[in-house]
Amino acid sequence: MLLVASPELRDPNFVDTVVLLLDVEEDGVLGVVLNRPSPVPVVDVLGPWAGAVAAPDVVFQGGPVSPEAALAVARLTDPRDAPVGFRPVDGSDRLGLLDLDTPPELVEGSLSGLRIFAGYAGWSAGQLAGEIGAGDWYVVEAESADVFRGEVGGLWRDVLRRQRGNLAWHSTRPADPDLN
Repeated sequence: MLLVASPELRDPNFVDTVVLLLDVEEDGVLGVVLNRPSPVPVVDVLGPWAGAVAAPDVVFQGGPVSPEAALAVARLTDPRDAPVGFRPVDGSDRLGLLDLDTPPELVEGSLSGLRIFAGYAGWSAGQLAGEIGAGDWYVVEAESADVFRGEVGGLWRDVLRRQRGNLAWHSTRPADPDLN
């Protein structure tokens, strides 16, 4: 699932973001922002993984929590061939988290996509439900191409545009409706 920031969400950490939900539990929720690439090349911080990441080959800003830590989201080529260090995300047999302490040579040929995130987005128990209820987020289904998309600048609009009904209209909304 994805969280798509509504135009009313003004928290600078999440304006116009698309968040991939990775872990949804009673005690909290964890996800990563898909559309915030940093200028930092993966080779500069995690050199051995540089050849495995999807373009653009930069570290993404996954969220405001623990920005000094790295999370890797991976897509398996074959779900029957999950390498050591891979943990699937609920509801998916191909998408999951990859332990970056795993030697890269052990996953060679097993992945069809890899993206590295600095930090993550996290919510405590009930916090995200409150934000969704307040209209800060739209909850929509993810498509496999969303996670490893090369050009992420238009992801927010494209995800909204493919929704049914009134939600798709928000994709054409100006940043400041009062100026319209």
